[in-house]
Amino acid sequence: MDLPALRVRPAELHDAHGIADVHIGSWRETYSGVIPDTFMDDDALIARRRMWESILGLDPLPGAIAVAERGDQVVGFAFAGPADHPDAIKGFAPARSLHLYSIYLLAQEHEMGIGSALLDAVVEDRPAQLWVLTGNDRARAFYERHGFRADGVEFIDPALDGIVEVRMVR
Repeated sequence: MDLPALRVRPAELHDAHGIADVHIGSWRETYSGVIPDTFMDDDALIARRRMWESILGLDPLPGAIAVAERGDQVVGFAFAGPADHPDAIKGFAPARSLHLYSIYLLAQEHEMGIGSALLDAVVEDRPAQLWVLTGNDRARAFYERHGFRADGVEFIDPALDGIVEVRMVR
């Protein structure tokens, strides 16, 4: 069976629930048993829907937000913006002025070039920074293919039971 065509485009307010569904769904696929379940339960989904409605309702948007959709379903998204937010800094001086806050894709869509298309849509070829969990080898390899390298800065995240996040830059 042929899959519906994939399209990557700028996110719009009506995408908020689809983005939240991918956000939580991809966390469940990737981080189940790694991060606390409270980050992936139904309450977390409701909170993410509200968060994305709020972000996408801003004018102007706080950065570049893109979605990948197959047919009428959001299957991935990416968000990049200024690196001056606490989620980007995590107590350290920014290494770059642009931060990749999130890029998530449902597992069924892996290995199709969609992650690269999303990254290109929000970061392009500009210098940027991001945080990635240690142990997420798939994500690290993806970022390394796109020119990112760990810069030696690590953050022990108390909200994630002390999981270590590594900053990558290009």
